[in-house]
Amino acid sequence: MTFGLKNNAFVERIRHSLGRLQISFRVSENTFLIILAVIIGLLGGLGNYAFRKTIEFIHWGVFTQTEHLLDFSLEEWSLKRLVVILFPVIGGLLVIPLLRWFGEDLKGGFSAFLERVNLRGAKLRLRPIFTRGFGAAITLGTGGSAGQEGPIAMIGGAIGSQFGQLFKMSGDRLKVLVACGAAAGVAATFNAPIAGVFFAQEIVLLAAFELSSFTLLVISSVMATVVSRALLGNTSELYAPPYMVHSPFELLLYVLLGLLIGALAALFIDTHFKIKDRFSALSMPRLTKPLLGGLLVGMIGVIFPQVFGNGYEFISDVLLGGQTWYLLGALVLIKALATSITLGSGLPGGVFAPCLYLGAVAGGAFGHVAARFFPAMQIAPGAYALVGMGAFLAAATHAPMTAIFLLFEITDSYEVIIPIMLACVIGTAVARHFKKDSLETVELSRLGIDLEAGKERNIMKALRVGEVMVRDVETIPEYMNLGQFTRFMETTHHTNFPLVNREGELTGIISVQDFMGVVFEPDLMDLVVVKELATAKVITVHQDENIDQAMRKIGYRNIEQLPVVDRENHRKLVGIISRRDMISAYNRALMSRTLEDQDRD
Repeated sequence: MTFGLKNNAFVERIRHSLGRLQISFRVSENTFLIILAVIIGLLGGLGNYAFRKTIEFIHWGVFTQTEHLLDFSLEEWSLKRLVVILFPVIGGLLVIPLLRWFGEDLKGGFSAFLERVNLRGAKLRLRPIFTRGFGAAITLGTGGSAGQEGPIAMIGGAIGSQFGQLFKMSGDRLKVLVACGAAAGVAATFNAPIAGVFFAQEIVLLAAFELSSFTLLVISSVMATVVSRALLGNTSELYAPPYMVHSPFELLLYVLLGLLIGALAALFIDTHFKIKDRFSALSMPRLTKPLLGGLLVGMIGVIFPQVFGNGYEFISDVLLGGQTWYLLGALVLIKALATSITLGSGLPGGVFAPCLYLGAVAGGAFGHVAARFFPAMQIAPGAYALVGMGAFLAAATHAPMTAIFLLFEITDSYEVIIPIMLACVIGTAVARHFKKDSLETVELSRLGIDLEAGKERNIMKALRVGEVMVRDVETIPEYMNLGQFTRFMETTHHTNFPLVNREGELTGIISVQDFMGVVFEPDLMDLVVVKELATAKVITVHQDENIDQAMRKIGYRNIEQLPVVDRENHRKLVGIISRRDMISAYNRALMSRTLEDQDRD
């Protein structure tokens, strides 16, 4: 069953009518794109409103009503609070039908969204707007530790893609319209239009700047913010007091904070995917894993209810200087654990809000400790929580501009620019030093995909040598003399031959070119063995390497074939791969992927 604007006959008539209006009024392509950007921005703002209200409704039904019914509060400890263990489990139960019937829509997360946008033509379906959106709302409303920005960006992106497909836009135009929808979602969430623009530019479009696309992003982001302010008021999900620098020496502390945040972000990325891998390796039915994840998060939440949901209320309290340093320090570990369990178990959600949370509590703890050591500097812990929040986001996502402008818009203070720029740049540099990939690109790198490399290069990286190589290798013994080798060549069409010893181990490689120098010396035919003419230093490749790496090795020496050897025993020959094999495999994969995209669309 496929949902999409382009499959609806009524919508097709609308498209045809609008197309005729465009011709009648002689609207240029750029003007028409601006009109679409306005519409996408408005719908993105409405989508954000509907998503937030859905989360609030589920939270009201699960948390608020239960607290009222049992007469207890999460703010105070009592045995009745043990019931909160069941809240995320309820979320897991509610998500199971979505995973059962719409599992494809919930699979992959934001990394799969980026791949689809940048490598697969940006053609997104309509149905995930509802299935993924509802799934993420269930996770957040029942206490799952996740974020709402990734899902809302994907919802906005799907809206933009549908309009682009409706009017049969080209691939590049379609990609920009998807980015417009993503910008609209983030801008509406934080009441921060500039941050929405840079989110789309840095993360969705991979910092590929074009003035025309930047203009469209600005328009969509502004329109979404207008809708959000009209429906929810001129407020952000986060509140921060005006930022003040009390001493220029504090800049040194912000440098230290940037170093600390960068290391913590790299550690979080590593821990997050280790826990996710553990859940993937569990020998239990896939649909029951969200129940286990919900149970574990619920058990954490009994003692630390601050980890439930997106945590925006708690973050706002930390930004105001509340909480103790030891609680904030503990929450750095506990929130990271709860988030990794939530998402690793298969509950849908994003990582944007958890990054803000982790940065806020780490920065807040740092600020409280610094205030004790330097009382004369009048340090405000909330200021360090604010800068830490942006620095962690920048370090974990490798998107410093988004973080800088998000904090600038939240605080509406120019004084925050210098500290946040220092902390963001340093934090990002440190995180990149330890972890090449960001939170959103780790899973793609594991598949051999580099979004910045382009579609063709990624197909080559996705194919493994073991899938392409020829296993039945035509070898010759190293002790064969040239006369025997001459007669052997009359029976084969190959031009390169691996040499093996009596144990069958690779000892060299000989080509027809190596042999041509002595072919006219009949006296040497029975005296010289092929090992004396062969190349002893053989360039080899392993089965688990991709064909992009193999092609680079072939190009380095301008040879036609590479022996494939065992990774443990480098002399054990397991196959051979040629330039022709790799090109054929690439062409088959390209054709298969093209047909697959057409079938999905």
